[in-house]
Amino acid sequence: MPAPARARRALAVAAIAAVASAPRVAAQRAGAPTPTPAPTPTLVVLLTIDQFRGDYPTRFGPQFTGGLARLLRGGAWAVNGMHDHANTETAPGHAATLSGRFPVHTGIAANAEGVGDPDAPLVDAPEGGASPVRFRGTTLVDWMRAADRRTRVLSVARKDRGAILPIGRAKGDVYWYSPTTGAFTTSRWYATSLPRWVRDFNAEGRAARYAGWTWTPLLPDSAYAAPDSVPSESMGRSFTFPYTIPEDTALATASLPGFPPMDRLTLDFALAGVRALELGADPRRTDLLAISLGTTDAIGHRWGPDSRELHDQVLRLDRALGDFLDSLFTLRDSSRVVIALTADHGVTPLPVAGHPSTVTPNPGARFVDLRPAWRAQLAAMARAAIDTLQVDFPDGTLVVGDTTSFVRARTPVDSVVRAVAAAMRAVPGVARADLLADLARADTTTDMIARRWLHMFAPGGPVRLVVTLDRFAYWEGTRTATHGSPWELDAWVPVLFWGAPFRPGRHEAPVRVVDIAPTLAHVLGLVPSERLDGVVLRALLR
Repeated sequence: MPAPARARRALAVAAIAAVASAPRVAAQRAGAPTPTPAPTPTLVVLLTIDQFRGDYPTRFGPQFTGGLARLLRGGAWAVNGMHDHANTETAPGHAATLSGRFPVHTGIAANAEGVGDPDAPLVDAPEGGASPVRFRGTTLVDWMRAADRRTRVLSVARKDRGAILPIGRAKGDVYWYSPTTGAFTTSRWYATSLPRWVRDFNAEGRAARYAGWTWTPLLPDSAYAAPDSVPSESMGRSFTFPYTIPEDTALATASLPGFPPMDRLTLDFALAGVRALELGADPRRTDLLAISLGTTDAIGHRWGPDSRELHDQVLRLDRALGDFLDSLFTLRDSSRVVIALTADHGVTPLPVAGHPSTVTPNPGARFVDLRPAWRAQLAAMARAAIDTLQVDFPDGTLVVGDTTSFVRARTPVDSVVRAVAAAMRAVPGVARADLLADLARADTTTDMIARRWLHMFAPGGPVRLVVTLDRFAYWEGTRTATHGSPWELDAWVPVLFWGAPFRPGRHEAPVRVVDIAPTLAHVLGLVPSERLDGVVLRALLR
């Protein structure tokens, strides 16, 4: 990141820390006097773009001509938006959007512990079951229904967690794409069969129609900063345009999530749902439409955030959103529609130095292997007769389950955890290894890393230790661009509101994704049913 941008980001992080360190408050109690209310919206739309980093609107915005252009130019755009939690993955990010709460309070702290549920098998699809059974608390949907039982809800996505987690445990029309069938499905948490409109949409076989589709850049070569041929992209295989979806139907539907048409298919499905469910059609109620668009994530992982492929994908997303909004506003009065746009996380550059693009340089990029140090610690615990089956170390977090063997060995848990922490700190590429108990005493207004880990896990729980790698460092074995760290590039996302209640323009003040739900609740005149981590963004209101 260039120095001026890094300086602006540092100021934003410092300001966010001041907000984050304040006591949690209910959305309706926060901020300044209430502005004159706009007409109550009949439809609230949440657009979550998977892996849409906060600098993308600025980098690519001059070339936007569609939906992103419309929203950025007519909406209240907070350019310094971010997720203020450490594990910047898809599940925690989506769970924060409409809950107004951090992962420590939603219970969704990782993809691996997101929505997988064998007790909720899918309807007419063979993939593993899914539900919000691990989600804790409420979301905007619950507050809307508490005020008006007639509220209708539709949530659609490419990924199951992208469709499920924004609305929490609420029941409703919730659907996602099955790459095996090329159709949209749901789980038995929500229904035992698909409604007629979903079956009709699936019967059209739209995913299969993309068999043989060829992806070439929309614009001339001169319009792209990145070169087309970069061997460090796509794990060194297939890194030059054009790219073609297989002709075989089964392979085509399985491959579609990695190609730009997946977003358009998701948006078309959402529009079909708007029509079938008559979302936003009744002026006496307010409905909610949540859409998660996943293609940018697939392409960003494979080719990286500085690739020509990512650049072209964002341009195509802009055009697809333009067609979607044109159709939506043909169906519904745009003056009664409110839109919130954000992302579930950002992304760090490819784990190699010297990428031809200098947009997001990554000095010191390296791979970090904690396995040797962890194996040595496991051996020490085994010698002390500590049951290592009750101790796990997934993704840089030390989890201690049953502590009986520690008691039997007369060994305090924290003494073992501190030994592990010391071993991890000695590994090159490790920035810090912290006990949650120690982070609880940190000054979270100045220590961003401590604050974000505390927004993931509560001290006193099974997670005892968290490891943070150096900026731009990757876990050994990673071969594509990814995210998941507490650092700025993984946390930086746009936060944008569009509609009559909001004051258009660029807003430089820092905001957090958890502020979206209380702000929407305020606009709708709702009282959240629990205390929130987010606050009302009054500076963005008219």
